[in-house]
Amino acid sequence: MTLKSKIISFFHLLKQALKGEEENFTSGSIDRAIFLLSIPMILEMLMESLFAIVDAFYVSRLGVDALATVSLTESVLTLVYSLAIGLSMGATAMVARRVGEQNIDEAAKAGVQAIYLAVSISVVISAVGLFFAADILSLMGASESVIVTGSGYTRWMLGGNITIMLIFLINAIFRGAGDASLAMRVLILSNGLNIILDPIFIFGFGPIPALGVEGAAIATTIGRGVGVVYQLSHLLFGKGLIKIHRQNLPVDWGVIAKLIKVSAGGTGQFIIASASWIFLVRIVSYFGSAALAGYTIAIRVIVFAILPAWGMANAAATLVGQNLGAGQPDRAEQSVWRTGFFNMLFLAVITVLFFTLARPIVHLFTNEPAVTTSAIQCLQIVSLGYIFYAYGMSLPSGFSRYR
Repeated sequence: MTLKSKIISFFHLLKQALKGEEENFTSGSIDRAIFLLSIPMILEMLMESLFAIVDAFYVSRLGVDALATVSLTESVLTLVYSLAIGLSMGATAMVARRVGEQNIDEAAKAGVQAIYLAVSISVVISAVGLFFAADILSLMGASESVIVTGSGYTRWMLGGNITIMLIFLINAIFRGAGDASLAMRVLILSNGLNIILDPIFIFGFGPIPALGVEGAAIATTIGRGVGVVYQLSHLLFGKGLIKIHRQNLPVDWGVIAKLIKVSAGGTGQFIIASASWIFLVRIVSYFGSAALAGYTIAIRVIVFAILPAWGMANAAATLVGQNLGAGQPDRAEQSVWRTGFFNMLFLAVITVLFFTLARPIVHLFTNEPAVTTSAIQCLQIVSLGYIFYAYGMSLPSGFSRYR
């Protein structure tokens, strides 16, 4: 095959990946399957992390107290993300397994039960966030000025966590059905709205007053909320493989119990990692708002760069689920190791970029000397550990969760 034909073939495959159609990935080239699933999943994860980057970009214009608020709140929100990601991995696994078995009705039932579970968890978190936002910031070591500035932001983000839970969970259902591009389009819609609404609510526009850092939370919640509405409309009225029908609506405690069991391992891993992040943020808060602001910028850049690793991991989850459902465990195992190899190459490149381009990256967000120094040091030092962590977490930890 000539170079020209290889390039044409690559772009044809890329177009196919971006267009996206539900596929059965139980036969054919594993590398091709990984590519078709990974491209939209990587873009989906980049879109999800873009929420944090856009918020940090605008909020950094409000000063170090505003950035410190975002950092402390996001550290607590990592627990929500841990639950959402862990549950979504379980949902992807169960839906993909049923799709591999050609049992679409059971796949839809699993998806509905996962939504019920996500909503139940989010209601509890919302109650805590709405009533104890200021106390949570205080517990995390926030100064009085940070609490005054940012309790509204914390209240909105924790109170509206249902949008985080559902946008992850429903996208997981789409991924399990092999339609990763639909999940990608949901995040493009949500992020587009967030990018437009962020400056409007933060700095004010026309009849909308300047709401400061609280405006960032409102814009993000609205953006994600619209994405969830789009997801639900597709599940109810779309032409996708997984659709919600009346017979899927009754609560099935057996399926919910199985979903919890399947999700428990991954959720536990993420919660342990989140707890360490919360502990680290609590320590950094002792060094003042400038250090915390620098840490916030660095961590958001790091997460933005390494989330594609989870995008590839999600591709592996779909491949494992479908191939186990089709009775092909060897192909499922091979899919995991091939995905891990591609992840290793990707993260090696990211490591080099962080160590060589830390300063110009940080200057996109701030030029304040104290914040800049803290952010550069954090970006270079913490990035290496997070990249190893991301690689370890990107590989599904055994086939036991894909049942």
